[in-house]
Amino acid sequence: MASNTGNESAKTKGTAKRGFAAMDEATQRSIASKGGQAAHQKGTAHEFDSEEARRAGQKGGEAVSRDRAHMAEIGRKGGESRQSAARAKADKAS
Repeated sequence: MASNTGNESAKTKGTAKRGFAAMDEATQRSIASKGGQAAHQKGTAHEFDSEEARRAGQKGGEAVSRDRAHMAEIGRKGGESRQSAARAKADKAS
């Protein structure tokens, strides 16, 4: 009976990339593109209308805004930008 070493057990757990995941990015894109083209030709491809796209964007915005630290950073950068613009305007006026 063969003994299992750490490397052999990792292989049997399926941690190595196989199939589509093992392909390089260009090959994956090519295959995915062909699938999208086929779906459009078949008439089963999904296309967003403007209302659906708006709802998707709103949902993403809500998810981002839950991260309080991220929102604070955005606000801080905006405040710094506004302050520096106001200083530049004041310098120009004098």
